[in-house]
Amino acid sequence: MPSMHAHERVEYLEVGAMEDADWSNAVKGIDTIVHLAARVHVMNDTVVDPLVEYRKSNVLATSRLVDQAVKGEVRRFIYISTIKVNGERTDKSPFTEIDSVDPVDPYAISKWEAEQELIEASKRTGLEVVIIRPPLVYGPFVKGNLLTLIRLIESGVPLPLGMIDNRRSLLGVENLSDLIGACIGNPNANGEVFLASDGEDISTPELIRVIADALDRKARLFPVPPRLLTIAAGLFGKGDLIRRLADSLQVDSSKARRLLGWTPPRNLVDGVKIMARSYQERRSQR
Repeated sequence: MPSMHAHERVEYLEVGAMEDADWSNAVKGIDTIVHLAARVHVMNDTVVDPLVEYRKSNVLATSRLVDQAVKGEVRRFIYISTIKVNGERTDKSPFTEIDSVDPVDPYAISKWEAEQELIEASKRTGLEVVIIRPPLVYGPFVKGNLLTLIRLIESGVPLPLGMIDNRRSLLGVENLSDLIGACIGNPNANGEVFLASDGEDISTPELIRVIADALDRKARLFPVPPRLLTIAAGLFGKGDLIRRLADSLQVDSSKARRLLGWTPPRNLVDGVKIMARSYQERRSQR
């Protein structure tokens, strides 16, 4: 399989639809599986029952992979879930691992159900299981709403987000990779759920300013009361996008630091600037 990230120590396997895939040969002789593949948010989803489709890719496929991992005598299974299992927003305090869960949309529900499949499989078979719930993961080649925001900032379009006073936890892809590495070899990770972030939170206006600085642009923000902004956006079908930009969602990642001795290698501001400049470099090469 061709890849822009080809590496001599990486082998690529095409398996087709995850819920029907045969992983038996791929997992032979493997010590640890890190499972990141999932059906994520689908814009303008036209399926009759989205939850059914999410369950196919995120629950059934994970369950099949776990069964084959056990047969292949895999030692540890690291599952990348989502902070959306905890909920969509925080008010007074960050999410922690001991908080009750509140998955709202089909994606979050399916990831929570997959977590439960893993926990039951671990109890039944002795498979070592680690679950990581990251917030928004950013980095080079970012997609989705964050890519849209970068493009808007680059274009110089004034953004009505100047009055937003929120706090968001993010996780750089380099920091996520480092945490996964810590979970692979550390015996303290077995059987644990970890919430993860860069360890420093940022408001949406601050994020825009950091991205604008990296792109050598001016952050063009003007003040609109958040409630009015949400109402106006809802009229154009963009209410969910504005809520994500306006709400707070904070994560307490101290458990990973305490149990694993993990410290994120890259700070948030540097990571965001690397992401923005990577986007700019790709644009200039077209």
